[in-house]
Amino acid sequence: MAFPGGMGGMGARGGASMDPQQMQEQQMIKWMQAAMESCPAKTAIAGTMGFGLGGLFGLFMSSMRYDTPMSAGMPGGVGAPASTISDLPVREQLKRGFKDMGRSSWGSAKNFGYIGAVFAGTECAIEGLRAKNEVSNGVAAGCLTGGWLARGGGPQAAAIGCAGFAAFSAAIDSYMRMPHDDRAADPIV
Repeated sequence: MAFPGGMGGMGARGGASMDPQQMQEQQMIKWMQAAMESCPAKTAIAGTMGFGLGGLFGLFMSSMRYDTPMSAGMPGGVGAPASTISDLPVREQLKRGFKDMGRSSWGSAKNFGYIGAVFAGTECAIEGLRAKNEVSNGVAAGCLTGGWLARGGGPQAAAIGCAGFAAFSAAIDSYMRMPHDDRAADPIV
């Protein structure tokens, strides 16, 4: 029986009634929870999920534009001879279309994975430093991520990237933290 201020059901022996397998299960659960709450794990998970989502997004977007090739080397594309892809045999059309889809999918996957990993790692580090879970953590992480991604374009591009990514992060984070029981305030429904 558990009394207030007592051992809470563990007994006087401190959990000695648990068999070794149960103790091992409890230890594994603690380790998994600690690993999932760590910044490296969050960064790796976000990068992996971003890579997968980016690959699917790139595959979908490239399938929507395969009949209007914009890449170099494809008939009708930039810097290519003035022939169209429909003049090629079907097998060659499919080969070039799938190659373009793979190239686009791979590029999107790398970009989404990189953005996801940078944002998640930055947000986790900020949250760890501030020891608070607030919208401002995501806004600051968005600003740093946007500035980092646009750093090659100069200070003005970095400032615009910072503002844009921070605004997007604030909008998404605010929506995700909105109470779900208030349907009238939901901007999407």
